[in-house]
Amino acid sequence: MAVTVKDVAALAGVSPSTVSRVCNDHPSISRDTKEKVRRAMAQLNYEPALSAGGNTNQRARQIGMVLPPSPRMAYENPFYLETLRGISQLCNQRQYAAALITGQDESEILRALQNLNQSGHLEGIVLLYAKEKDDIVEYLCEAGLLYVVIGKANQLAGQTVCIDNDNLLAGHEATDYLYQLGHRKIAYLGCNTMFLYSADRKSGYQLSLLQHGLPILPEYCVEMDGILSNDFPVLRELLERKDRPTAVVASDDILAVLLERTCMQIGLSVPEDISIISFNNSPFAQFTSFQLTSVDINSFQLGVEAAAQLINHAEDPNLLATKIIIPHHIVERSSCRRL
Repeated sequence: MAVTVKDVAALAGVSPSTVSRVCNDHPSISRDTKEKVRRAMAQLNYEPALSAGGNTNQRARQIGMVLPPSPRMAYENPFYLETLRGISQLCNQRQYAAALITGQDESEILRALQNLNQSGHLEGIVLLYAKEKDDIVEYLCEAGLLYVVIGKANQLAGQTVCIDNDNLLAGHEATDYLYQLGHRKIAYLGCNTMFLYSADRKSGYQLSLLQHGLPILPEYCVEMDGILSNDFPVLRELLERKDRPTAVVASDDILAVLLERTCMQIGLSVPEDISIISFNNSPFAQFTSFQLTSVDINSFQLGVEAAAQLINHAEDPNLLATKIIIPHHIVERSSCRRL
């Protein structure tokens, strides 16, 4: 079996990203650490791949920004646009170049990452999402690439730098908000819970129901994998129930807009017939006819902190992995009414 970056890192007692930087003669690595890693490489007969970038001192410093694999949805979500703006602003301030990486599926993203890594310019990666099992994270670990996750790490949680919201608390508070308005039949609309933020918001919703003595009804929890059409039977089914909910917690503003569109199609009004609270406080929240109440998760600040942490760890590999929680708050508008 071929010797990997992980094998060298384990023998030298350093991280895989440190081994990668030693191979590129990165100036942030001390002489003692370089010598220790090179002894381990020699002991294991490890031959690093040749980098096309040359000496680190003479090349542009670059970070990659990885969107979730999607043929369409990621490009339309203002959350990602605002987060990318935060990353780019911080990179400009610190004189780093930023490269956007995305694709229709994980294999396409992996190919793009491999090509970018082979250039020798890559300092690290910001993943703009977190999900249960991710082949891209496995590749980054195998390649010894530094990375930061926007979200909650599922793999190597104790060794991963994370920038996140407290999505469980946010889901809880959004549901509490509706309860305090007098709603007792509250539904949840989210995306696939393999994305950890949606799973946590759903858990917060369920916890709030339990604490208020309300039942958790499976038929009140709707999850959608994608948004590729203008008709959503699953939403119609929820809204046409005899015991239809009086309020909905939607895990994203886009989903809230789709819910409102379905309400209009079947003759329901927001907030007269149904109240909606959502997440992200994107432009969608303000451009809808009913002005959407939304949980502002500070998308821009998520991007700024992710880029700052990545650059800090790139310039000082001895920093410990950190988890930073960005605060959220509810922006009240007119999509919710008191019963």
